[in-house]
Amino acid sequence: MINSFDYVIVGGGSAGCVLAARLSEDPAARVCLIEAGDRDKNPLIHMPVGFAKMTTGPLTWGLETVPQKYAMNRVIPYAQAKVLGGGSSINAEVYTRGHPSDYDRWEQEGAEGWGFKEVQKYFLRAEGNTVYSGALHGTEGPLGVSNIPDPNPLTKAFAKSCQEYGIPYNPDFNGERQEGAGIYQLTTRNNRRCSAAVGYLKPVLGRPNLTLVTGALVLRVVFEGARAVGIDYVVGGKKLHAGAATEVVVTAGAIGTPKLLMHSGVGPAAHLRSLGIPIIQDLGGVGQNLTDHYGVDIVAEIRNRESLDKYNELRWMLWAGLQYALFNSGPVTSNVVEGGAFWYGDKSETRPDLQFHFLAGAGAEAGVPSVPKGTSGVTLNSYTLRPKSRGTVTLRSSDPRDLPLVDPNFLSDPDDLRISVEGVKISCEIMRQASLQKYVKTIHFPDPNVRTQADFEDYARKFGRTSYHPTCTCRMGTDEMSVVDPKLRIHGLEGIRICDSSVMPSLVGSNTNAPTIMIAERASDFIKGNR
Repeated sequence: MINSFDYVIVGGGSAGCVLAARLSEDPAARVCLIEAGDRDKNPLIHMPVGFAKMTTGPLTWGLETVPQKYAMNRVIPYAQAKVLGGGSSINAEVYTRGHPSDYDRWEQEGAEGWGFKEVQKYFLRAEGNTVYSGALHGTEGPLGVSNIPDPNPLTKAFAKSCQEYGIPYNPDFNGERQEGAGIYQLTTRNNRRCSAAVGYLKPVLGRPNLTLVTGALVLRVVFEGARAVGIDYVVGGKKLHAGAATEVVVTAGAIGTPKLLMHSGVGPAAHLRSLGIPIIQDLGGVGQNLTDHYGVDIVAEIRNRESLDKYNELRWMLWAGLQYALFNSGPVTSNVVEGGAFWYGDKSETRPDLQFHFLAGAGAEAGVPSVPKGTSGVTLNSYTLRPKSRGTVTLRSSDPRDLPLVDPNFLSDPDDLRISVEGVKISCEIMRQASLQKYVKTIHFPDPNVRTQADFEDYARKFGRTSYHPTCTCRMGTDEMSVVDPKLRIHGLEGIRICDSSVMPSLVGSNTNAPTIMIAERASDFIKGNR
């Protein structure tokens, strides 16, 4: 079966949903969005608190890293979404954009026109903030952004403890300054998750020129010479083809995009030859430069039942569900990761080099230690904002059904370990401040035996994990290891662009969902101008 479109978008995640909505605004443009996962019908997706139940399981690809050489050779779970809306459907909904200097650095790295002054308008175009307005915030965008209606008492104590430690209060991490501590804004609207699927795609699914295909494994991009002309994919065991008269737009994310390109013959020639894949374009940078935030958690048991952990008990879970269903309030409106901070591990830095996430619960995410059964706890995570370690995404085999080999190469640069340790030390100090000490009974991780620098380094190696922010595997630029130009066109090819987090020249100093949506918003202008 063959279907013909103007644009075929591969990947229905944050970027893909944005592009499907924007490109289909032109009624003459035939747009097809193809997603490997199912529709976002799981009710956990739409409850803010559902994040804690989705870091593993059927809404993810089930990825793991290869053994991490500098992290005690551990194999680390590597959650990547497999559902309409992508990461925006299963993430912690934290809305941060990064430091303006991150985007100015992109320009210096070869992404001409991607400085903060140029990209700011796309952040504002996307943002539908219910609290903030003015020059730094948008209020009419499709992406709902709002405050947590009733932060947990422990989150409020965290913000106070940060101030007692010396970190000033900051009500808006996307405002005039990034540094400080406070309560995160979330990608929610009316106390429900506002994913890219909800904010961008759902309102326009009735357009006659927009086709959505879910449950589809894309096998390869089809080329005629150097021009992309469509894709081959499989749904329910049946092989299909979608033709693209104008462009194939790849939005499969920092893991899925290089995987698809390499299966299509675009990537490092030696690697592709070793697997018997015919070469369309030798691009050494495809799958290289993988960059991710390596997060390290500390976990404390609290004296009472104030944290969200008590809602793991059936009676409290039922009560919380009833409160949400009847009154649209209560603990279900929490994203768990309520509080945060941006601060300095290296005091000589001029901008924050650490980010903290405070969770009003323990063991909420896959692979994170918890507190003894029958007790309640809290978690404080930190990570180095601009890591120097670089990893790879490579193919396991020539079969598109096989998951790729993901090697973030965490902590391979000594500076990353140094700043990670500072993050753990600062986290412990925040936990010891007066406001949190009213609640904290015992810090279980790290235990009291972790005292020396070497102890803290071992702890960081043993307990660190992904922060779900893979980027940069098809980076933008003009040098020989870049994959796309500043208009997101793949070097040496025609009729194909990459428009997702893989094109970031370097990792931004924040969560990555809002920047990915910004990239897609800007990409839609590039593509429309090319039609």
